[in-house]
Amino acid sequence: MKEKLAQYRALIESETDVIAVMANTSAFIMENISGLNWAGFYQMKGDELVLGPFQGRPACYRIGYGKGVCGHCAVSRKTIMVPDVHAFPGHIACDAASKSELVVPIIHNGILFGVIDLDAPEYDHFTDTDKHFIEAIAEIFSQKL
Repeated sequence: MKEKLAQYRALIESETDVIAVMANTSAFIMENISGLNWAGFYQMKGDELVLGPFQGRPACYRIGYGKGVCGHCAVSRKTIMVPDVHAFPGHIACDAASKSELVVPIIHNGILFGVIDLDAPEYDHFTDTDKHFIEAIAEIFSQKL
């Protein structure tokens, strides 16, 4: 994981545009975690999360604060790993093929910027290693804000 995080730092270190960094971060995640059908960002704007750069199928444009897995992550400001999205109360099915989800908050100077959202088309897809990897990505990314 150390080597991948060094690669990620090198990928984003010279870029200052946050949209460009989110776009390449999404691509980097898709390349480095196998079996995903979606990887991307939702940015906190007002009282909702708004779709940002991603890799995968079309997604929901807006998610209410506290709604679905992403909204719950935004409220709690803690990583949420869901082995079966259909068992998650209030899950929002942007893509019916998704069966498990990992959502990590991005916090900069105590302010919630948004979340990194990953979906997989199989149940119980995500591991603790995936969780720690994406949490590290979110921390590195937050330093660019």
